[in-house]
Amino acid sequence: MRGKTFGSILIGLILLMSLGYSNRAIAEVNIHVGVNVPPPPPLVIPAPPPMVVVPGTYVYFAPELEMDIFFYHGYWYRAYQGRWYRSGGYKGPWVYLVHEKVPVTLLRLPPDFRRVPSGHTRIPHGQLKKNWRTWEKEKYWNKHGGKEWHGNDKREHRKGKDKAK
Repeated sequence: MRGKTFGSILIGLILLMSLGYSNRAIAEVNIHVGVNVPPPPPLVIPAPPPMVVVPGTYVYFAPELEMDIFFYHGYWYRAYQGRWYRSGGYKGPWVYLVHEKVPVTLLRLPPDFRRVPSGHTRIPHGQLKKNWRTWEKEKYWNKHGGKEWHGNDKREHRKGKDKAK
């Protein structure tokens, strides 16, 4: 009987050791999947670009630049070679965004967004940076039909409020 017990214990130990080694072998397997996404070339913009709001949105773009850069919800966005990048400033540095992280509003811009309707003027960088949050919160562009700084009293528009209505 003693031989059967010893044999059972020995078989049990061999099984435990083999399971331990196989678990250790599995635990030490590392899988690295890297996607090497090249950054876009740096932007050479000598001064902050004036911006225009895309009608019907709260997306701003720089019509005077050759490449498309957008301002939306406090970030700058740039499409390059089918990929999207985001930055905290208009000069970069640009960080790659996976498609799921690109705001849907940017992906759904009308194809003719660069056609600036008459009556739209350029918004200086400082005013955009200072007022975008208020404009969006108060639905400023909805009230003004998407036109920036129209009317004679530009001071009311700099404050992001429509005192005339």
